Amino acid sequence: MSALPRPSLEVESPAVAGGGWRRIPGSALARQWSASPWIVRVSSLFLLVFYLFALASPFIAPYDPVRQYRSQPDCPPMRLHLAGRAERNHGWLFAYPMKMVNPLARKFVEDRGRKTYIRFFYRGHLFTTESPDMPWFLFGSEGLGRDLFSRIVYGARVSMFIGLVGVLISFSLGITVGAFSGYVGGTVDNLIMRWCEIEMSLPQFYFLLALAAVIPSGLSTVVTFFMIVAIMAFIGWAGFARVIRGMAASVRASPFVEAGRALGGSRSRQLRRHVIPSVLGFAAINASLSIPGYILGESALSLLGLGIQEPAASWGNLLSQAMDPQNILHYPWVLIPGIFISIAVMSFNFIGDYLRDRLDPAQLR
Repeated sequence: MSALPRPSLEVESPAVAGGGWRRIPGSALARQWSASPWIVRVSSLFLLVFYLFALASPFIAPYDPVRQYRSQPDCPPMRLHLAGRAERNHGWLFAYPMKMVNPLARKFVEDRGRKTYIRFFYRGHLFTTESPDMPWFLFGSEGLGRDLFSRIVYGARVSMFIGLVGVLISFSLGITVGAFSGYVGGTVDNLIMRWCEIEMSLPQFYFLLALAAVIPSGLSTVVTFFMIVAIMAFIGWAGFARVIRGMAASVRASPFVEAGRALGGSRSRQLRRHVIPSVLGFAAINASLSIPGYILGESALSLLGLGIQEPAASWGNLLSQAMDPQNILHYPWVLIPGIFISIAVMSFNFIGDYLRDRLDPAQLR
């Protein structure tokens, strides 16, 4: 008997030059990964870690993000030490608890008389301390004594997914409306484009503040999250729809579209089979470049108190302490959530720029 042919893993990949989608073998993904610049690979790894934070928050975060350690507000990050051979049944690493010696200045020193041992895969967490009453603050604590690292991990749920959900809504609406407007043309096209221009003429950030201000207080975090996403998607879809409209209008005169029309294809079939697939490559590139805007928009709203409210965490509202220059001077670790925002935004931008260059039709010839 002859050996059966070995199946090859295939994935869908945009082929902009061909105006549609083509199949590439799974091994090509490894080649693309090896050929991509190091900054793209590093950016992909950062985003993978951040989404892992969001998906596995209860496991990765060592403590409850809303638990307050009242005796340790604004506690600095704690240093780790290697445990002695006789102590390793408790853990290989330990930290000295911090005690406040100046309540007014919130100055802490290490309490060398006690040790806080770090345990891995303990009590359902990736790492935590033997006693939950003696915490180890990897990134320090914030003004209410809550563990900053745990709140950053839980905050990734909002900050990392708001971009994906927002892009899914705005780009679905933009592709549908833009492709329909460009393909139909005439009076319908003019009316839709004039409405898009009205939305684009609004000062987006101030309009976003006005809409966010009408969100009722006391709503759950999930409801607030989806309302913020809906507001941001409502603001952002018009510009994308206008670009898609121009692309759809050019595709409308293509020979394959005219052939389908001559064979009796319906308008909806032409949109589904020819017009929309021809713009998906552009949409994929712009999606990766638009996600940072949603992350920054949510961060700005939460920083101003109009987004995710306490005690829920997002990277934006975790920066609220950084609005006071004195806090930055005395407690510089309150800027750590801003570092996570910067890394996430830059990572999406690097990947988007690479996709734009890689899928440029001029580069594919």
